[in-house]
This record gives sequence, structure tokens and C-alpha cells, in this order.
Amino acid sequence: MEENKSKEFILTQEGFDKLEEELEILKTTRRKEVAERLKEAISFGDLSENAEYDEAKKEQATLEERIIVLENMIRNAVIIDENSVDLDVITIGSIVKIYDEEFDEEIEYTIVGSAEAEPYEFKISNESPVGRALLNRSVGDLVEVTVPDGIIKLKVLEIKR
Repeated sequence: MEENKSKEFILTQEGFDKLEEELEILKTTRRKEVAERLKEAISFGDLSENAEYDEAKKEQATLEERIIVLENMIRNAVIIDENSVDLDVITIGSIVKIYDEEFDEEIEYTIVGSAEAEPYEFKISNESPVGRALLNRSVGDLVEVTVPDGIIKLKVLEIKR
């Protein structure tokens, strides 16, 4: 019989702290705000045709769902010790400078777990095509990555924490 194992969420300490902070805000401030909206909507009377009540109930359900997701992520978090990040090869927690041949530009990415990925902040998931292709590579390696637009060629220039 296969053991029911929850997915691990690989996070940096910064990412873990952000999740805990969000959870605290949702459980305190946001729950109170939604409870107030519900109380106010109920005071309008007839709940069968009360749009404010329906909206507040939906908001409450969404809020509680997010709280459950965050609690699960925190419970199953594996925190990467960024001080032990190997500088010889790219791992989760590495900050890597690469050269993109197609666009003739240097880009710096931080490789993070999927729960922490923020592409607009150049934090890419170890599960993304580029992140997966860069893992375990070293300075000087030329990496070809298949992406929706075709194949991109990246050269690893630097690995740091």
C-alpha cells in the first residue's frame, strides 16, 4: 500500500517568512473584516436576495481556502539553508547569472521552489523549464532549454548565494 505523502514545499527562509506573515494577516485582520461584512449583510434582512451576503460568504470561503493552503505549505516546508548553497553547481537557492544568446543579454535569476516563484522578480522555479535545465550546471556550461517558442541557449556566467 502506497503511503499518502504530502508534497514538500521547498522554500528559502525569506519565502517561508512571507508565507507565515500572510497567514497571520489572513487569520487575524482579514477574518475580522470578512466577519464584519457578513454581520452587516445579515442585518439587511432577507438572505435569499441579499447580494452583499452572497459576496461576503464567497469572500469568506476564498479566505478560508487560502488559509488551509498556507497552513499546508508551512507544515510541509523544507527550508533551504542558503549558507550551504554549493557555489560549484546550481541548486535551489542559487543566484545565477546567465547569458542569453538570442537576446544578447545577461540575466540574473534566483532558483527557488515552485511555491516561491515570482518570474517578474527573476525568481524562477526549479520545476520551470529554465530552472530545471540550469540545476546541477556549472560556470561555463552552455545550456539548451526547450521553451514554448523553441530552444533558447544560455551560458552560465556566475553562481552565488
